[in-house]
Amino acid sequence: MSHAKTSAEAAAAAQTLFRVALGGVLIAHGSQKLFGWFGGGGIEGTSKGMHAMGFRPATPSAVLAGAGEAGAGLALALGLATPAAGAVAATTMGVAAGVHAHNGFFATEGGFEYPAVLGLAAASFTIGGPGLYSLDALTGHVLDRPWMRAVSFAAIPAVMAAQLFRRRKALAEDADAAVTGAAGDQS
Repeated sequence: MSHAKTSAEAAAAAQTLFRVALGGVLIAHGSQKLFGWFGGGGIEGTSKGMHAMGFRPATPSAVLAGAGEAGAGLALALGLATPAAGAVAATTMGVAAGVHAHNGFFATEGGFEYPAVLGLAAASFTIGGPGLYSLDALTGHVLDRPWMRAVSFAAIPAVMAAQLFRRRKALAEDADAAVTGAAGDQS
């Protein structure tokens, strides 16, 4: 066996290991939101958190965030529809990073470090594909075409921007309502 072949096989195995691990982390986080597993809040608790963070309507936002993480995580772990799965995960994590950005970089301070790294890792699979050991490879890359990678990657910043804009708008409306309510209380 040639050195190049063993190196390529080792790289494919490493890529698969990383993809499956990333998918597993995303599945766990989505399960917290959807089912309350692993110490999560479930839909009810996640909805309350989503509302407080400015995501409206809160319950559909909680379901979409949980399903986005768990569903994209499962698809990434399997290496199935990898461009779309990576884009969904990258977008979800990018929005989470945007929410935490005001706390700075480090996760220990509530910063954006952790969701940003997860999002960048997911985006790398959107661009680079699932690798040799995947359902996409097994099915002849029917759901992993070069054009799908380009479209999926281009969608990430657009969808992130739309979600973060809607969030900022909701928070501004909350602040205006609080000011109006406080002024009414003083009359």
